[in-house]
Amino acid sequence: MFGNKVIAKIALFFITSIFLNTASLANDDQKAFALAKQNACMGCHAVDKKIVGPSFQSVAQKYKNDSQAPTFLKNKIAKGGAGSWGVVPMPANTKLNDGDLSLLTAWILRGAPQ
Repeated sequence: MFGNKVIAKIALFFITSIFLNTASLANDDQKAFALAKQNACMGCHAVDKKIVGPSFQSVAQKYKNDSQAPTFLKNKIAKGGAGSWGVVPMPANTKLNDGDLSLLTAWILRGAPQ
């Protein structure tokens, strides 16, 4: 039905798409990690261990099946609060714009890959 050239072109398209998506995510991961460092997130959170707040990997695990997690976490990062992980409050991050909040939230929900 399809010639070998057509199948090869389709396969090349999918491989290229996967590569470009992976490269884009890696770039986003670097930007998000830099944002986390610049905005003092890493003073209370680490990627893989509890400091004052939970690890980013623990956050990803807790919310992995929650479709409302991106909105909830963006709000929590922006406005701060307590109660989700204990009594120690997280301060608000009012300097972050919506794009930065989305980038950080997506990175955290992926387990904060570096």
